[in-house]
Amino acid sequence: MGSGLIDQHDLWTDDQKNSAEEVISRLNSEGIRLVRMAWGDTHGSSRVKEVSIPVFLNSLKNGYNINVATYTLDATGGRVFRSFVPGGGMDLKKMTGSPNLIIVPDPTTFQVLHWAPGIAWVLCNEYFDDFTPFHFSSRLLLQNQVNRLKKTGMEMRVGLEVEWYLRRIEQDHFTPENTGVPGRRGQPIKTLPVEPGYLYHSESNFDIMQPILSELAKAYMALKLPLRSIENEYGPGQIECTFEPQTALRAADDYLLFRTVTKQICRRNGYFATFMCKPAFEGFYTSGWHLHQSLIDKTNSQNLFMPENNSQTLSNLGSNFMAGLLENAQASTVFASPTINGYHRFHPNSLAPDRATWSHDHRGVMVRVLGGFQDTSTRLENRIGEPAANPYLFIASQIIAGIDGIERKAIPWPADDDPYNAERPKFPKTLSDALTALEGSQLFRDTFGDIFIKYFLALKRAELSRFEKFIEHNSTQEGENGVSQWEQNEYFDFF
Repeated sequence: MGSGLIDQHDLWTDDQKNSAEEVISRLNSEGIRLVRMAWGDTHGSSRVKEVSIPVFLNSLKNGYNINVATYTLDATGGRVFRSFVPGGGMDLKKMTGSPNLIIVPDPTTFQVLHWAPGIAWVLCNEYFDDFTPFHFSSRLLLQNQVNRLKKTGMEMRVGLEVEWYLRRIEQDHFTPENTGVPGRRGQPIKTLPVEPGYLYHSESNFDIMQPILSELAKAYMALKLPLRSIENEYGPGQIECTFEPQTALRAADDYLLFRTVTKQICRRNGYFATFMCKPAFEGFYTSGWHLHQSLIDKTNSQNLFMPENNSQTLSNLGSNFMAGLLENAQASTVFASPTINGYHRFHPNSLAPDRATWSHDHRGVMVRVLGGFQDTSTRLENRIGEPAANPYLFIASQIIAGIDGIERKAIPWPADDDPYNAERPKFPKTLSDALTALEGSQLFRDTFGDIFIKYFLALKRAELSRFEKFIEHNSTQEGENGVSQWEQNEYFDFF
């Protein structure tokens, strides 16, 4: 590759350097004309700059400049922080004036988008102009936690199990009602159901959706997303996709790509995909994101959660890790369920947990233990997440909470066979409560950094403030399906 700023600052591993050489050869052989340089914002939404091949080749040596704005604006484009005063409204000198960042492509994530001829895609990490890590890069925050595990000789494996809704587009163009202004999103486009719903795993209903699902499967496989299954879930057009376990960072990258690709493929084919937890359509059930996780020994790939004998549900280390998840559940809830809409899930007997419970193979608890003695697939399934969660922050929060349990040798409380009546810590009932719980956690301040936690709280409270103003000026917050129009506008198309 030759000398450049990436090389000078030692930002790539040998694997990334080798991948960069492969990428260069693919640019010519596969007829690439433009490259989408992507990064995940704090919401976990994919943002891109599309650049020409000469610019991209230079970025493989020196990175590429972007504006920091995607981190200072809310999901409507409204300004949250006072960027043009000293400290950028964050008391951080480097954030004064809405400065440029440098994004550095990770060549191992390079993909060719077969549905968009001549277009490639690559994920990037964000740095300040002196190549120090950007405080608010969720991908780098996850990498920090992955490195903590690596130093102990361990690696996390993550399996994705995600629910989302498929709809058919009803209108063929945007109207003024679909556009918003900074601080207020426009109404989402009109859509229609694709199947009647509530016939769990019905083959007839599933076949109605098969043409677009086949297009999606083709895209996932071309992108090497390790798809295991696609199934028809409970609500009308509710789909569940599951993926083979991967390393923590790879799983988070896959999730970001999966979510944006699903929306693109559907939109191009006259369908609409949403990862909003509970859309405002009568009878629509909530969607969840179940995070399967285990730790392995990096030297021999042994599953470290697998119990040592028949009398154990988990190994001692696995039990310590799970205890950390349970004891830090309230403070970490906001990373698993970061939207106002996501708190519609936490109700008794809803196939979603409402408190920090666990049991073996029980779908009503927070942590469902799967596997057992001599089962190399032994793992924990955390059922607290919503599909709109930022994958980097959600997975990083699990590592943080689990390591805390390991370091303290924490012991989990007894299993809960009646989880909705168990005397266990209940989850926050609202986004506001969840932010308060995070604010009081010294663990997350120490690990994510006080700078990031203050920033994250401010960003999410600005979102909460806009919702509260809507409630203040409307007689009721509830609209169709018990979901406010504000939530539908804010999340239905954004996620």
